[in-house]
This record gives sequence, structure tokens and C-alpha cells, in this order.
Amino acid sequence: MIRFYYHPTPNPAKIALMLEETGLAYEFCPIDTSKGEQHTAAFRTINPNGKVPAIVDTDGASGKETRVFDSSAILLYLAEKTGQLLGAPEDRGELLSWLFFIATGVGPFSGQAVHFQHAAPEKLDYAINRYRREVERHYEVLDTHLKDREFIVGNSFSIADISAWGWLDRAPRILPGDDAPLAPFPNLSRWFKAIDARPAVANARAIGRGHAFKKEMDEETRRALFPSNYPKAARKQA
Repeated sequence: MIRFYYHPTPNPAKIALMLEETGLAYEFCPIDTSKGEQHTAAFRTINPNGKVPAIVDTDGASGKETRVFDSSAILLYLAEKTGQLLGAPEDRGELLSWLFFIATGVGPFSGQAVHFQHAAPEKLDYAINRYRREVERHYEVLDTHLKDREFIVGNSFSIADISAWGWLDRAPRILPGDDAPLAPFPNLSRWFKAIDARPAVANARAIGRGHAFKKEMDEETRRALFPSNYPKAARKQA
């Protein structure tokens, strides 16, 4: 059994899709990051970094519980556990390259683009332009790579596609505007529509719908989501 610690944001969405694609049995464990539940001592024993997603595999190596945190680590762990979605052995280098391209490029720059456009108290034109342009550059890299290709790696659906889908699904929030954000990237748009149409995606989207996650962006939420913006003494009081 996989205990799956989840909040409805892009990185946990990847793991939701992975679990649905592989058919692994899992237990949904909501972590309301807007309430600061990721900072509790109990959750920090699972992820010392206080982030979601995280999993605990109750049937890990030698039958022992195994914790895994960070979405890329979880994708690799579950792919190796099940023998699914790893691509062909000869594509291993490509798989790792694209998986970490997404983890170190698409993800962080997308997150910062969202933060400075939607959460920052001041709309800083330089920061917004910087992160939006970098997101667009990463999209262009993927768009060029996907010309005449159905999947990111090799000839089959893999964890690289799952990882990219998690962030591309939020493109309208990452690059808000009057036009469809993927319109300038026709190969990427085609790829996303094909991945998004997979039956497991609908099941992944349904995870957590019955849980009342906090949506208000009040002072409690700001302290929970952006604790490093506050002095240490203030963080301890939050």
C-alpha cells in the first residue's frame, strides 16, 4: 500500500497520475498546505523539507516501510517498483535528462511565474517578465523536441510525460493572457492534448475533490506557504 500525501498542486498531480496509470493501491492522505499542515512534526518525519508530494510505501525493500519525497524521486521509485513507464533500457539517459530538465527548469520557473503574478504583494515587472520568458523558453525546447514525436522519450508513454503533464496542465495560470498559452507551441499543444485524454488523467483529477482544502489567501496561508518571507521568531509563532 502506498500512503500518498497530497495537495491539489502540480507536483502532487504527477504522482496522482502515476498511481492511476500503474494501478498501485494507495491511501489518500490530504495535506492542506494553506493551513500549514506540511510543517507539522508528524509530516516532517516523512518529508523533512515540508513539501508535498511524499509517499510512504508500506511494502518497501525487504518488506519495510520506505518514505520517498520529491516528485521526481517518487516517479522513479514507483516506476522501478512496478517496472512500468521507465521507457526502453537504451533510452535511460534520455529519460533521466528530460525528467531532470522538467524538475530543474520547467517546474521552478513555472512556480516562480505563478508566485510573482498571483501571490506577490507587489507586481514586479522585472520578475514577472523574467520568469514568464524562461517558461516560454522551456516550452520552446519541448516544442522543438516533440516535432514528429508522440512522446518525450522513446516510443512509449513514460514518467517524463507524466512529469511534464503536471506543470503543462497549469499553463493558463502560469502564462495568463488573452490567448491560449500553448498556441505558440503547436507540437507541445498536440502532445499535451494526447496525454490529457488518457483515461487515467480523469481519475487523477478526481483525487481530493471530496476534501475541503482551504482556498482563501489570508495571513495564515501566506505564513504557511511562504514561511521564509517572515523572521524566524514570527515563523515560530505562526
